[in-house]
Amino acid sequence: MTEERLFTYYPSDFGTIPARVCHMDLIFDIYDTHTVVHSEMLLRAYDTPIETLFLNAKNLEIQNVSCPVHETTYTYDTKNSLLNIHFAEPILPNEEFEIHTDTICRPTSNVLEGLYYDVTPDGAPPQQITQCQQWGFQRLVPCIDDMTAKCTYTTTIIADNRYTNLITNGDIITPRHPVTDDRDSITYDNSVTPMAPYLFFLGVGTYATFTRPFEYPDSTTFTLELLGPPGTDPALAEKSLDILADSILWIYLFTGSECYTSPETRKEIYRLSGERNRLIQAGSPEEEVRVIRSLISELNETISPGYRYTGTVYREIGMQNSDFGGMENVGNTTITTNRLLPFPDATDAAFEYLMRVKVHEFYHNLNGSEVTGKSPFEIWLNEAVTVHIENAYHIFHFGEDYTRLETVLTLLTPSGGTLFYDSGAGSMPIEPEGFNDPNELITGVTYVKAPEFVRMIETLTGREAFAKALDCYHKRYQHANASRDDWIHAIEETTGQNFTRFSEQWLTQTGFPVVTATDRYDAERQELALTFSQKQRPDKKEWEMPITYAVFNHSGEKTASGCFRMDTPDYTLVIPQTRSPAFISLNRGASFYGRLEYDPGMKALSLQAKMDDDITSRFLAFTRLCETEIIRLMQEPEAAVKSTLTDLIADIFSDEALLLEAGGLFLTIFDSVGDEHYAHHYTDLYHARRRLIQATAERHFSLISHVYATYATDVPSPEDIAGDVARLKRRQVKNTALSFLAALDTPDVHDILIRQYRNGATATDRVSAFAHIVNCSSPERISVIHDFYEKSRNNPVAWETYLSSLAGIASAADIGLIREAAASDAFSLEMANDQRALFGRFAQNKKISLETPEGRALTEEILLTLAPVNEYSTVNMLSVFGNLDRMKEEHQAPLINILLRLLDATDPQKTPSVYNTARRIRAASPAATAVWKTKSGKPIPKTRT
Repeated sequence: MTEERLFTYYPSDFGTIPARVCHMDLIFDIYDTHTVVHSEMLLRAYDTPIETLFLNAKNLEIQNVSCPVHETTYTYDTKNSLLNIHFAEPILPNEEFEIHTDTICRPTSNVLEGLYYDVTPDGAPPQQITQCQQWGFQRLVPCIDDMTAKCTYTTTIIADNRYTNLITNGDIITPRHPVTDDRDSITYDNSVTPMAPYLFFLGVGTYATFTRPFEYPDSTTFTLELLGPPGTDPALAEKSLDILADSILWIYLFTGSECYTSPETRKEIYRLSGERNRLIQAGSPEEEVRVIRSLISELNETISPGYRYTGTVYREIGMQNSDFGGMENVGNTTITTNRLLPFPDATDAAFEYLMRVKVHEFYHNLNGSEVTGKSPFEIWLNEAVTVHIENAYHIFHFGEDYTRLETVLTLLTPSGGTLFYDSGAGSMPIEPEGFNDPNELITGVTYVKAPEFVRMIETLTGREAFAKALDCYHKRYQHANASRDDWIHAIEETTGQNFTRFSEQWLTQTGFPVVTATDRYDAERQELALTFSQKQRPDKKEWEMPITYAVFNHSGEKTASGCFRMDTPDYTLVIPQTRSPAFISLNRGASFYGRLEYDPGMKALSLQAKMDDDITSRFLAFTRLCETEIIRLMQEPEAAVKSTLTDLIADIFSDEALLLEAGGLFLTIFDSVGDEHYAHHYTDLYHARRRLIQATAERHFSLISHVYATYATDVPSPEDIAGDVARLKRRQVKNTALSFLAALDTPDVHDILIRQYRNGATATDRVSAFAHIVNCSSPERISVIHDFYEKSRNNPVAWETYLSSLAGIASAADIGLIREAAASDAFSLEMANDQRALFGRFAQNKKISLETPEGRALTEEILLTLAPVNEYSTVNMLSVFGNLDRMKEEHQAPLINILLRLLDATDPQKTPSVYNTARRIRAASPAATAVWKTKSGKPIPKTRT
């Protein structure tokens, strides 16, 4: 690797594999410390003779390699993780041949790839599961570990008979049976859906197992299975399986080429299916069930449904330790245990994630498994379309305004927000130039920006046309691999629109468009001119994007609206208008990924924040008002907060219709601004925002207290998903009101916080109160912190929220709380959940982690300690260094120092992701580097290769 090579892998490293993998027969003989693997791999050569076959094989012990028909020798290149099989006579073009290997793999505790130890229940044999995304399969067995090596599998597992579950992909063809006094065997066949090696799953563990049938509208069934921790409450498992079943039925009814036709019929099938399930669960007479089944079947004949599952069992498996929240594995989905079930100690945010992850991973059976990207550079394609469908399911239950607003908050939040990350030096494009490890491709760019790219295409094509195009893509590439161009061409052919240039812009460059808009009304011509201009950056191509707009009069009536494709740097739209508008709503629904700079004045923005019929645009107008005031408060530290803004916030607190639809999301006030001159002054932003919230709470204390009390009482709602959603939104409003009151930090407010912490009926209420108590001046603060520690230390779900709350400290004087938590017996450095909750969250607390000496010292310690344990978590932490050049000069040299010390302490071969990411960020921070050189008087040390 040369100095100029910033990544280990580039697109040129991926090409056509040397042979088609047809089938693998695998036997895993699993023991506590090692697994013996016998593999018989059937291949077919392509058009070129094969003299040497190179198989990926990482950290394996090779015992035997043979080819039944051909004489072979082999060498094992451990440095490059390649098993090189040399044939005495070349394999001829199109010849079928087998490779047999006997190898040993050994599970690890902190490398969460291949076979690794998960948390083992007391008294059970070691829990072992696999994670193969993207190159974990080569840690199990020699293979062609490539996304295009899709094949069928027959897998036998032999393991300790004390395990309750021996599981892998496919359907059982040889049931579990004893092979010795203490060992059992089971065999699965995965032949319906050929799968890429990264989708292989194997697990042996001790679980509580729950099942229920899933019945399609035509009465065909398969089994849903959930594997949770021993002692799992059956009622929680039942609810979890109900949510999974709901998402599967929704995919069948509301996706596919004709998903927007016959909407009322589809809704009626959905309703009747729920009624059928309730009758069955209640043990109703068979005749009642038969009648409703008949109704459903008749209606089902009139629609064209979406994806239908092809297996006999679909299984969700709880994993305590993983870099990812969930991972699809053809018929088996692993989900982090804290999000597998609606635990009593799980927050509302965790419940939303639970709903999202279930539909997301199931839809991967189609988008990702049946149709798979061609290389890691297309991971975004597997994920972005799946997130797009996930969002549609979330909309079905939470409402379009709420779901869209939630995404916009994800884009804008300074704590890991996608726009902030994407503007930093550590960001990579959706299709990056290169990578060091595939895990680097699992970021907000993949899961937020890429779905926004998909959504922009849907906005331009229209929903109906996009649904047909997506169905065309899935049918055309079923059981095959597809590239970005394959996906784009399927959309172009179906919709008649061109997206080749559009996709090249969005997929291959970092950052986002910043569009400046102005308006001018010509009274004589009775015309409104809207002019849009892109801010150009020398290193970026022009962007194309959908721009949505609406014009409103002073009565709040819409007088014009539309959407156009902005495909030039400047664009002027002329709209006939008989009168000057009251306000103009632009970028409605956040129609493009980026920032719109539009300043119509405070009066127009205030009107829009009150009257716009698009909640997202209404929120963005409110956010613009808050940003303007926050910047003013940063410029004038002694100035009073403007009453016009605090009065507007009070009006929003009084808008019951808005709060019931948007929950507490609408009242989110960020400690961030879009103005790059101030956007990375984290401490100043925090204090300015706090002053705004304090002033609002002081001036409207009675109103906000009334809202808190009113929404603290749950209204009657059904015990189903709709009821859960209604109660969740009310709690959001209540706890948003609490956050305003907490800013006052008075004894009366302390009493409210302590009372809610101690008496809160839900985890959300308790955790919300605790997060404020951590940063308040109550004399009971430390005792509450110790109380939560004792209650959560043996409860993984509560422990995660405890760590995350501590990581949000508002003062560097409380750094000791972070250190105490990390040193506690309950904290595990090898547990990814613990890393994310404490270290990852602390890193995002940039006012402390980057802008205080104490915080920087801890950040450096964490990075140096964590890098050899978990690269993925470490690289995620490094993203907070992405905007060093935009920070205050006083912080730049110390932060460059941290990067240099990290580079000095890490090995580019052992931890390439950490090393090369730190190197890339440092190289992309010339201003901060110049400050470091001036202050240190030293040249930048040369990096290693």
